[in-house]
Amino acid sequence: MAIVLGPNRYGKAETRVVRVTRDGGTHSITDLNVSVALSGDLADTHLTGDNANVLPTDTQKNTVYAFAKQHGIASPEAFALLLARHFTSSQETITGARVEIEEYPWNRLGPHSFSRDGSAVRTAEVVVAEPGTEVFGGLTGLTLLNSTDSEFSGFIRDPYTTLAETSDRILATAVDARWRFITPEADFDAVFGRARAAMIEAFTGTYSYSLQQTLFAMGKAVLEACPDLAEIRLRLPNKHHFVVDCTPYGLDAAPEVFHADDRPYGLIEGSVVRDDVS
Repeated sequence: MAIVLGPNRYGKAETRVVRVTRDGGTHSITDLNVSVALSGDLADTHLTGDNANVLPTDTQKNTVYAFAKQHGIASPEAFALLLARHFTSSQETITGARVEIEEYPWNRLGPHSFSRDGSAVRTAEVVVAEPGTEVFGGLTGLTLLNSTDSEFSGFIRDPYTTLAETSDRILATAVDARWRFITPEADFDAVFGRARAAMIEAFTGTYSYSLQQTLFAMGKAVLEACPDLAEIRLRLPNKHHFVVDCTPYGLDAAPEVFHADDRPYGLIEGSVVRDDVS
């Protein structure tokens, strides 16, 4: 039985780059975490230690900094495309590139002052390889909560089921979303804004009989609002809130105080796709 080298890649992970753009006395800031992974004709470095085909990971890091300086950062997706296309076009031995980016948001306090925004982190991923280029956008950690208009009942009951049915509960989640663009060219910032707004509107406007139902409503709303997208994948942890029984303290039983439980938690995952786009 032969033992052979399987698929492999290498790169520089989590290069932090902060780009300050100065427009007179008014500045803007872009804060990224960039990870690069390259693949191609790299068997020799694994099998014999010959590094002739290897672009050093330190060079990849330096390229991130240089491109941020030379080209600016129009959007995470555009910057990832720029880097991925550079690595695959400038090196004969590199035929595939994956660039993943997280963007950390900041709130403006003044012309050149900012505070870190604790809301969702924007994400982007670009894959350049045969047979083509794929661009993904998304976000992670968008925390949402409805204090009512959610219930859960009619589920399977077996000998181990103790969960009580409820007609009124808190529904909370921290959304991880990843969407795929139909083509590698789009107004990435506009799509991000529309997608985020559509998810929030669908979450707040849907009377939920299950988090699964809410997931589909959110994904459907994003695709309806963003014709540039082929699909969206959603990962929704169910952030459970349990009513605290205050009757032992001589208080009424109205459900007003809750215990926010962090684990274990239900995890709902799914994709919503256009059936006319591959």
